[in-house]
This record gives sequence, C-alpha cells and structure tokens, in this order.
Amino acid sequence: MIKKLQKHGNSHALVIDKALMEAIGITPDSELQVTVNGSSLTISPANVGLGAERVDEIMNELRPTYDQMLKNLAE
Repeated sequence: MIKKLQKHGNSHALVIDKALMEAIGITPDSELQVTVNGSSLTISPANVGLGAERVDEIMNELRPTYDQMLKNLAE
C-alpha cells in the first residue's frame, strides 16, 4: 500500500485507515511505538499493559468469586 503524507498544521501526518487500524488491533486512543531503522519507519502498538477493556473483562470474571474481598480492600 502506498500512502502520502498530509499537511497537518506545521507538520505532516500519515493517515491510518480504519481497516489498517483493525488489522493491527489499535484504536484512535492507542499509544504507538514508532521506530526508525535506516530509511524504514515502523509503527506498532505500544506495549503499555492490558488496556481498559481487558481489565474490565478480568474484573468481571473475578467479581463473582472475590466481590466481598475487593469491597473490603476498597475500604
């Protein structure tokens, strides 16, 4: 796929289409790791933890068993 940079204020931007975002599992809020290797630019999702959605999933799995303990810890 060939893309061109677009003017964005005093800079230029590479627009990432929705299909590309879905293919690599990112959203507009995702943090990205940008690396340069010679004349190549690599953009990948930053490994910054589980993410809010996954934390919610885990908490929903744990609540039936540990709900009272979690409430006690919160106090």
